[in-house]
Amino acid sequence: MRSLFVHDAGMDVSNDTTLLSRMQPGQILARGVCRHLLSYDFVSIEEYVPERGKRVDVMALGPKGELWVIECKSGRADYMADSKWEGYLDWADRFFWAVDTNFPTEILPSNTGLIIADAYGGEIIRMAPEHKLPGARRTAVTRKFARDAARRLQGWRDPRL
Repeated sequence: MRSLFVHDAGMDVSNDTTLLSRMQPGQILARGVCRHLLSYDFVSIEEYVPERGKRVDVMALGPKGELWVIECKSGRADYMADSKWEGYLDWADRFFWAVDTNFPTEILPSNTGLIIADAYGGEIIRMAPEHKLPGARRTAVTRKFARDAARRLQGWRDPRL
């Protein structure tokens, strides 16, 4: 896959290509989104569950405590099948769609953010409007984000735990 975005020219792409071949299209978009968000000093968790029954593709936490939700859509059918996205608005200050360059972006709601991405990066095309979370919700989501991230790291470092 040729990237639309700048990445390390000297990196070993053989392992990367193997990894990417095992990923679903939405996971590839999420990877690029998470890489891009680092340039804004946002840290991310993929396939995050803010509460039972909800699973967002990417939840990102910014340097000032901002919380963004990004839903990755691999095509028109994937988007049309998603009837749950509006339920994610209560869990973030900003909501974005992440799609690739072939996606028909005109079908996405104009009152949401838009990120164009590939496996190696992305670009925010349209900034999502801000809807600040209430303080108690922000605190609860941020704590859960931190605990879940730490639990994932611990599981990665000690898989037999």
